[in-house]
Amino acid sequence: MDPKKTSAEMEYADILHLPHRESPNHPRMSLHDRAAQFSPFAALTGYEAAVEETARLTEARLEMSEDKKQMLDEKLRLLLETSDRPVSVCITYFVPDAHKAGGAYVTVIGRIREIDAFGKSLILTDQRTIPLADLWEIEW
Repeated sequence: MDPKKTSAEMEYADILHLPHRESPNHPRMSLHDRAAQFSPFAALTGYEAAVEETARLTEARLEMSEDKKQMLDEKLRLLLETSDRPVSVCITYFVPDAHKAGGAYVTVIGRIREIDAFGKSLILTDQRTIPLADLWEIEW
């Protein structure tokens, strides 16, 4: 018995130095493919997106007082009177969120092309359409 050999080496000495068996039915896997078996994977697909969506904040739509509604109507009336010469206006309006309750108040600067009474919206010269029900403020 050789004192330098371990018990495992002595136990498997007869097969230890035999050539590796190659399967005739399955080709040898590349090192890249073998490594891919052990790479991490996303067990919870879409979880990160769901957490981000839940964390995204929205604002509640503010209730407009009757005085503010009258003031906004008066401003729209004045804009109708000056429709022959478009003025630059600053409009704040509510944009409802497509995925959650609430939305955001957005302020844009532009020129009003027309006030569509049938569609109940403002149409700006850059083709943006703002529903009158979502208007919060108009300044010029």
